Amino acid sequence: MTPSALEAQRLLRDSSQFQWYVIPLLALVVYVYAVEIERRNWDLVLAGLAFWGMDWFNETWNALVLHFTQHAPVWAAPGKTAYLILIGLNIEICFMFAIAGVIFTKLLPAAKDLKILGLPNRLFFAFTGSAFCVFVEYLLNSAGALTWDYAWWNRGAPWLIFLLGYLPFFLVAFRVYDMNNLKHKIGVVSAIYVFDFVCLALFAGLLNWI
Repeated sequence: MTPSALEAQRLLRDSSQFQWYVIPLLALVVYVYAVEIERRNWDLVLAGLAFWGMDWFNETWNALVLHFTQHAPVWAAPGKTAYLILIGLNIEICFMFAIAGVIFTKLLPAAKDLKILGLPNRLFFAFTGSAFCVFVEYLLNSAGALTWDYAWWNRGAPWLIFLLGYLPFFLVAFRVYDMNNLKHKIGVVSAIYVFDFVCLALFAGLLNWI
């Protein structure tokens, strides 16, 4: 097992790492959603939740990669943290993704059919948002806070980070946001979270694989 994976495993769900700054971070997440709920902006709330739910899916399969290879996850978060939830997901990352979908969706133009540089604007913002997130990951990797141990997922090969690591988050969130039927939006988001919950309950709770 790689040194970064071993260090992340040492920190995994160790409550002694707790720091009080987690509480204001939680308050920030609650505030962001409370503002949109107050405005009855359900489209944005559900888009944000869809984005967050997609991240939980990614973090689950990433942790399973470590279980089955016993070498390394695709990415690990062995740096300082107040709590490491999964091998590549700490509480700070978790809270960031909880509001990231709301933030990025707020950037979308009201006109769905508007094109930017010849691309549908939803696709344009999905591409640029994913590229921005990859850039942030480069910075985190440079600082040693986020580690990569596979040749096909690193600084020299960012394509899968872009295509699998982030693009689906944006595409799903924007699709949920643009759906015309509120029940359909709720159904899609509910399906994402039910799947996430089942996977976490099975692989983390029952089998203790992640």
